[in-house]
Amino acid sequence: MTPKALHDFLLSLPATTHTVQWGDDHVYKVGGKMFAVTGVENAVHRISFKAGPDSFDILTRADGIVPAPYLARALWVQVQKPRALSDREMKAYLTRAHGIVAAGLTKKARTQLGLA
Repeated sequence: MTPKALHDFLLSLPATTHTVQWGDDHVYKVGGKMFAVTGVENAVHRISFKAGPDSFDILTRADGIVPAPYLARALWVQVQKPRALSDREMKAYLTRAHGIVAAGLTKKARTQLGLA
């Protein structure tokens, strides 16, 4: 998935906002809580995202995917190799990351964002 296609997909998820933080990292949030971060490190595009407990275990066993630096204890993974996941798999995991974070918002926040 190209960086532009990834960006467009992430912004297509309900109530998603995008900011640039920590230099040039692109942070995608729902309800003010981040669910995905993209950036370039050593000329390689990388993405980190929130995972569920089972997905975290499965993903971190795959070649090219590691526990995300600084965020692994919160069950985040980092995809370090662009082809570690197919486009379809990437979209499914990102949709799930969005859902996990959205589910953690208050009912009032979900209602205000149109997610309830």
